[in-house]
Amino acid sequence: MNPGPLTLRELLWMAESRGRADWGRTAAVLAMLANAHRDPKRTRSFKPADFNPYETERRTVGKTKDLGILKKVFV
Repeated sequence: MNPGPLTLRELLWMAESRGRADWGRTAAVLAMLANAHRDPKRTRSFKPADFNPYETERRTVGKTKDLGILKKVFV
């Protein structure tokens, strides 16, 4: 592909989209393989998100804890 007419931002979007698509397929295969070889009595079933590094961004965002203790410490 000739990158000449594209901007750097567009090239970065394309590269990230390609990485997300590739990891989506790879994570699905890894989850299937892990579920085929797990002990159902000991472990839960795996999801593709457990193996996808792009999905960790969404999973780490959680509820905000009470930050009142920080106010007491710093104010």
